[in-house]
Amino acid sequence: MRFATPRNSRRAAQRRCRAFTLAEVLAAMLFLAIVIPAAIEAMHIASLAGEVGARKGSAARIADRVLNESLVMTNWNTGKQSGMVTEGGREFNWTLSSQAWSEDPALQMVTAEVKFTAQGKDYSVKLETLATQPGMTTMNLTK
Repeated sequence: MRFATPRNSRRAAQRRCRAFTLAEVLAAMLFLAIVIPAAIEAMHIASLAGEVGARKGSAARIADRVLNESLVMTNWNTGKQSGMVTEGGREFNWTLSSQAWSEDPALQMVTAEVKFTAQGKDYSVKLETLATQPGMTTMNLTK
């Protein structure tokens, strides 16, 4: 049988003092109440940025394809055109337009714009290039 010696009672007292105080627990809960919403918002923003980045890449590919096809088919000067492309189960709306270029009247600025939504917000990507009317020549800018 063991008897309580000063050494044993000291160890028992030390074990009892190892618990957290109410103030420490409340401070930890307050810290978590501040950090958790901030961390969740940061994750939401990162998720949105990733989704927008991926869709912008797809929209840029679609705009490039629409622009190139219209230049090859020479149908870019028939007025404003529009359509919808489905890629990866997502819809992308595109418009193609042309207007006179201010630097040289023989050239036209052809613009392909692709619009899409990500997490309920609207975004768009625009690609532009210069083109000449079929059968027209441009000025020689070199001297």
